[in-house]
Amino acid sequence: MVVAVIGATGGVGSALARRLKAAGRVPLLIGRDAARLGALAAELEAPQAVADALRPEAMAQALASAGPVLEGLAYCVGSIPLRPLARLSEDDFLDAFRLNALGAALAVQAAQPALARAEGGGSVVLFSSIAARQGFPAHAAIAAAKGAVEGLVVALGAELAPAIRVNAIAPSLMRTGMAAPLTGNTAMAEGIAKLHPLPRLGQAEDAAGLAAFLLSAEAAWISGQVIGVDGGRASLRSKG
Repeated sequence: MVVAVIGATGGVGSALARRLKAAGRVPLLIGRDAARLGALAAELEAPQAVADALRPEAMAQALASAGPVLEGLAYCVGSIPLRPLARLSEDDFLDAFRLNALGAALAVQAAQPALARAEGGGSVVLFSSIAARQGFPAHAAIAAAKGAVEGLVVALGAELAPAIRVNAIAPSLMRTGMAAPLTGNTAMAEGIAKLHPLPRLGQAEDAAGLAAFLLSAEAAWISGQVIGVDGGRASLRSKG
């Protein structure tokens, strides 16, 4: 059965695609960077479709290439726009919302018929952030957008049940390309790592492992949940 991985060339997306392939599932790789997408597709011998998450018609066409049945969908697209409120424009807020929340909603909308046909039910995994529930300075735009993602999880989880399960993962800072401006500074990365009760930064595999589980039949009675992959930071105090 096919699982659509949107944002497949990112750190978490590519790690998830590799896990799905290793488990004998077929990842449909969707991304906007044709060269990187082609390289990953060749490595995994997996189908691919070039599409931008902000172009609904292109995304719908890409998802349709999976055929009439889709086992799962992971929306591994995101951004980290960090800026103080005084320096945020209306476009900054709207751009974060469109990419993180609206893109996710439209992808699920396009995939809904195919997901509903999956034997045992389809599964959707979205991505929130620790910043949606724990306040950090300069995170207003991304926190608002990821808060909308968490709202989608419960709304769509209720609306699409029992045919489709909807869950989200809320990571803390991970060593991915998207976070490179933060993790590339060794002193800053080490300082942030120490703020976690499990004192390291996340890896793409940490989130990909949970995503693969939520997309599997082993998670057949889990829906409407936002699960942290954050080294305990959202709920535990560090000893440091």
